[in-house]
Amino acid sequence: GVAAAAVTTVLAVVVAGQVADGRAQGESRAQAATGGLSAGSQALPSAPPNAAVPLTYAQKMDRLYPLGATLKGSGKFEAVPGSAKAPGKGRKLTYRVDVEQGLGLDGALFADAVQRTLNDDRSWAHGGERTFERVSSGKPDFVITLASPGTTAEWCAKSGLDTTEDNVSCDSAATERVMINAYRWAQGSATYGDGKIYAYREMLINHEVGHRLGHGHVTCDKDGEIAPVMQQQTKFLDHDGIHCLPNAWPYPRS
Repeated sequence: GVAAAAVTTVLAVVVAGQVADGRAQGESRAQAATGGLSAGSQALPSAPPNAAVPLTYAQKMDRLYPLGATLKGSGKFEAVPGSAKAPGKGRKLTYRVDVEQGLGLDGALFADAVQRTLNDDRSWAHGGERTFERVSSGKPDFVITLASPGTTAEWCAKSGLDTTEDNVSCDSAATERVMINAYRWAQGSATYGDGKIYAYREMLINHEVGHRLGHGHVTCDKDGEIAPVMQQQTKFLDHDGIHCLPNAWPYPRS
């Protein structure tokens, strides 16, 4: 009995040593795999290298977007959801933003651009004279509409305007709609070039809303001057031997 007890004790010691040795080896392997960090202090995995980073407003406005020069869309409009309060204290004008269905363009970006542009102090809100508020329901003062070239032409013709020759936009004054040609919004114009598409889009908004506010076409008078925003800058910057510089604003800062 004494001998058996002694053997049992020896076996227990051996087994305990093997278990302890196994734990030590496991911990060593774990530390090697984690650079010596314990499980509680291991660094979190970093984001995948190809994770998409959302574009900023400026980056979106600096990009061209695919859209055909002869596209004729569905003719059906959808209001961009949501609203944007008038930020100023001047005469408040309300507008809705409609986008023709099926264009494949970012309607929210377009609506954001309209609100930012019109309420900029360089725009028609200059000096607190006006403030613009976007609504998505009710009866606004006017509707800014992003539409295909074909649909733009149809709505402009309702007011006796032909936009087909130069594929331009218009204020269809006999209707509620200020028509922004989606081809021009997406692709710009040769007068501004690809590098100034952001500024061109601001000019496009300011020019057509300027018509809605009662402003007609004008041109720059001296060589090297900036073009007035009400010059037909989509069509030309130079006229009668005078070279005009592109300008997006009714009240540009000097």
